[in-house]
Amino acid sequence: MDPQLQKALALIEEATGGMTDDQLSWHPEGKWSSANILEHLARAFSGTVKGIERTLGAGKLDCRAGTTKEQLMVLAVVRAGFFPPGRKSPPMVVPKGIPPQQAMHDIRANLGAVDVALAECEKKFGSGKILQHPVLGPLTAREWRKFHYVHTRHHMKQIRNLRSRAVEGRSRAAQVRS
Repeated sequence: MDPQLQKALALIEEATGGMTDDQLSWHPEGKWSSANILEHLARAFSGTVKGIERTLGAGKLDCRAGTTKEQLMVLAVVRAGFFPPGRKSPPMVVPKGIPPQQAMHDIRANLGAVDVALAECEKKFGSGKILQHPVLGPLTAREWRKFHYVHTRHHMKQIRNLRSRAVEGRSRAAQVRS
């Protein structure tokens, strides 16, 4: 697996290792659970794979030049590794509420599929822009890998926070019952 995607997988394993279904499902009112975040990432990975498969199937690239705004966002997210908080997710990657263990399975499987698809596309088309991101515009395979790492890192911080809050909440509830 590519090193950027391997780092993303390591972050996922570290943040979610040993979490129970209850912990993965816990969330504050109106916010996503850890399972929702995992599903969101799995859907993002899957979307990248589908886009690359369309490109490979067409046998040609169909990328426009990035706008100035997109190029600045690529600099911030991909080059500097800054993922802006509070941005609303595009509809195609909003979680639908699959069971926690399905989310765990899907995120790992889809991240592996991203690795394979990006390698195939890079082999066929080289190192130029290969696919449009819905917010960042056209990205190279290398930029896609870094984007998925930065995006995953952003969400694993959220999962670590949710995990500790779920454990704290369970401890307080047990104290109240005693």
